[in-house]
Amino acid sequence: MTAPIAPGLGIGWRPEICGIIARLDGLQFCEVIAESLPARRRGVGVPDELRSLGVPVVPHGISLSLGGADTVEQRRIDHLARCADALGAPLVSEHVAFVRAGGLEAGHLLPVPRTEEALDVLVRNIRRTQECLPVPLAVENIAALFDWPEDEYSEGEFLAELVERTGVHLLLDVANVYANARNRGRDAGAELRRLPLERVAYCHVAGGRERDGVYHDTHTDPVPGEVLDLVREWASEGAPAMMLERDGNYPPARELFDELDAMADAAGFERITSSTARSLP
Repeated sequence: MTAPIAPGLGIGWRPEICGIIARLDGLQFCEVIAESLPARRRGVGVPDELRSLGVPVVPHGISLSLGGADTVEQRRIDHLARCADALGAPLVSEHVAFVRAGGLEAGHLLPVPRTEEALDVLVRNIRRTQECLPVPLAVENIAALFDWPEDEYSEGEFLAELVERTGVHLLLDVANVYANARNRGRDAGAELRRLPLERVAYCHVAGGRERDGVYHDTHTDPVPGEVLDLVREWASEGAPAMMLERDGNYPPARELFDELDAMADAAGFERITSSTARSLP
């Protein structure tokens, strides 16, 4: 299987750090939150700063609710498709999660029960979404603070069955693998190896912190050494494309560059920050 994105380092594009991202040399790809791109009468609006990067850009959805019992809204699928067209994207991505039920919005990515019934719903929603997209779809494993008591599959079994039934790619969030393993007292490396790694299109790497005895995937803290160790362990067999995911509490530019360098070193990629970028405060 050829991944839609070539191995290398990427970053989540955010308006708050777009000036820093524009100065990075050797960036392999970017990802943008699809819902942050405004709908237009024809297509969607793409910021000039994003379009001018000259690298593949992946629209990343957060509101489809693929794991919800309600039918996925066509307008949300259409927006993802228009984002892909406007960006010339190699693929789009979403989450193995639900965000609404019975007309109520959770405001958070919630875990899908790992049952046969829930799997059937997820497969149906993913197939329908795939039919409406001009490019492949990748789905992301989430960090879940709880498991449903009626679970019938492990996460690895559930995702393996999902990709087998749908042919969907996997957006593997390494930090979420670490968070779930840590909060359940499991070995993160073993949990990673149980996933369908042959279907990984690209990866997220993000930071978090422990609060009240629970590790939270915050996206606002530095990537911990344990997550980089997990990347390094996987990279020994050849790592796919990986990107830094930051959402808020952005550090000074030099700290962001150091974080990207640490990721590149762990994954065995060339560093992407330039001397020009390092001159920023």
